[in-house]
Amino acid sequence: MNTLDKRLFGVITWIVVAAAVASGQGEGAIRRLDPLLDGIVPANAHLEKVHGGFRFIEGPVWVRAGGYLLFSDLMDNAIMKWTPDDVVTVFRKPVFPAQFPDGALIGSNGLALDAQGRLLAAEHGNRRITRTEKDGSITVLADRYEGKRLNSPNDLVAKKNGDVYFTDPTALLRTFPGDPPAQLRQELDFNGIYRIKGPGNIDLVTRAVPYPNGIVFSPDEKRLYVANSRPEKFWMVFDVRDDGSVVNGRKFLDLSDDKTDQVPDGMKVDTRGNVYLSGPGGVRVVTPAGQQLGVIQVPEIVANLAWGDADNKTLYITARTSLYRMRLNVTGVRP
Repeated sequence: MNTLDKRLFGVITWIVVAAAVASGQGEGAIRRLDPLLDGIVPANAHLEKVHGGFRFIEGPVWVRAGGYLLFSDLMDNAIMKWTPDDVVTVFRKPVFPAQFPDGALIGSNGLALDAQGRLLAAEHGNRRITRTEKDGSITVLADRYEGKRLNSPNDLVAKKNGDVYFTDPTALLRTFPGDPPAQLRQELDFNGIYRIKGPGNIDLVTRAVPYPNGIVFSPDEKRLYVANSRPEKFWMVFDVRDDGSVVNGRKFLDLSDDKTDQVPDGMKVDTRGNVYLSGPGGVRVVTPAGQQLGVIQVPEIVANLAWGDADNKTLYITARTSLYRMRLNVTGVRP
């Protein structure tokens, strides 16, 4: 078989597989939109439900030093720990010390690690970003901007130089309509994206995203991707200057026509620069140029994701009440 015949065979095979998926046969959990996805998601890829029975899980992060996964359960007001032998234990509870109505989103949301492997957390109810020290003590990195309480930090990402970028929409405040408790009343009149350069050293990066949610850097940290959850559903990308500021904000992908309850949420990147977007339909795999390659379809509404295992090739997905995972052909970028 010559080179041209091999290429034609490959294209025909991809068309057959895509048709099978579209008709409900074959993999079922993968929606292939471009043949390039085959180099990322194997033909025999399987979405595995790892563990269920949670309430509203978010913000997974793989801890290399111990070989386990941490993630938030917002409604249970806890950070949970999952080990590869499928044992789930409480890592920290409560995150928020006060009592609130059952079902309130008062726990932590996005989690990340700094260069020393310390846990960083966006704490909804406490309206702050914290770092868990090696001795278990909690250091508050940011809870105010210009003397006013933050809204409800949602997601965060640590830069290689130690700076921490985070999004701060009014997600928590929206769960208490009318007159919320005093400690939850909004003090800032905007939603922002911030940078922390050290405990208490915080600056506003941009107010250009109406309702910022998930956030991630490109592998070279020259681009910053941010999800916008409402009222319109889209993702933005910014160019990052050498001083850490961002410019040239523009839409990366727009799904505002989607009418489901799913919204743009957490995201991650692989070493090739492809972006994995949790949102309508599941997890979308998109090239740095904004070309959609496919969708990993998940039975529940996806909130966030993380690269895990020793080789960084397993994508762990938090989706409402369950934790899922899928083995891929690519290597992910993680702390």
